[in-house]
Amino acid sequence: MALRLGAIIEALGGELQGDPALSIERLAPLQTAEADALSFLSHPRYRRELAASRAGCVIVSPAMREAAAARGAFIATADPYLYFARLTQLWKKTHAVAETQRIHPSAVIDSQAHVASDARIGALCVVERGARIGAGTVLKSRVTVSEDCVIGARCLLHPGVVIGADGFGLAPHEGAWVKIEQLGAVRIGDDVEIGANTCIDRGALEDTVIEDGVKLDNLIQIGHNVRVGKHTAMAGCVGVAGSAVIGAHCTIGGGAIVLGHLALADGVHISAATVVTRSIHKPGQYTGMFPIDDNAAWEKNAATLKQLHGLRERLKALEKATKQDPQP
Repeated sequence: MALRLGAIIEALGGELQGDPALSIERLAPLQTAEADALSFLSHPRYRRELAASRAGCVIVSPAMREAAAARGAFIATADPYLYFARLTQLWKKTHAVAETQRIHPSAVIDSQAHVASDARIGALCVVERGARIGAGTVLKSRVTVSEDCVIGARCLLHPGVVIGADGFGLAPHEGAWVKIEQLGAVRIGDDVEIGANTCIDRGALEDTVIEDGVKLDNLIQIGHNVRVGKHTAMAGCVGVAGSAVIGAHCTIGGGAIVLGHLALADGVHISAATVVTRSIHKPGQYTGMFPIDDNAAWEKNAATLKQLHGLRERLKALEKATKQDPQP
């Protein structure tokens, strides 16, 4: 099940320096690659690992040609990381085991649901009444698509994903809670990938919307009536509260939280573990976290932080008094 270097170049392009007949048995990191493996260098800071690597061939940028040539065969390409991504796709396609079933016999699909003729439904999936699954979409095992939810073409939903559970809508009444029925659905565009055990809640009145090309990692919670713009990506454990609107081409780092009813412009990048407490109208990188420290120092800093508002008010009063009583 190997691939020759020449076959890789034929499929993906790039400039090969080395033997095109060399057989590649696996893809591997620089540190653990052996003579039968193909690896890649994504950043010049790993130059030392490149020199020490035993990989049969390495994918590098043109700027790293000389360093790569000093150790052996290489493929030069403008974007090694992108090339590697396409190589993994080629590798999976070449080594794929033929699927014997389009719809697993344990899947439960309502008679009023619509599943495209080339969609694939895995074991123990549930597709409820009125749901629609687009062409080329794959549902891995234990995926639930609730009633009236729509999933576009060429999507990939990993195990345990839940699309269209009720949003968290409750009205307080006399010390108890009254449920607000969630009457909307979820609409997911084309080419969306959703990681394992991620949940996207249905809207209260209008739909929750995930636009084309969005990529969601594992264990993400998307609240009701959220809208996520095209080609936005979120890392694991992100939480987006209800009615937040996130623009296109945004990234949200792992464990970050976006509070409800906020708006993020296109091209906003949120660092991991940040809590977004206000709308962001300008593209850029945003970070908000309290640095880790040993506990005793953290407690002292936290206690000081709680006094900042009082100190601010005292400083404002002092500045005001100074302006009203100028020195002779």
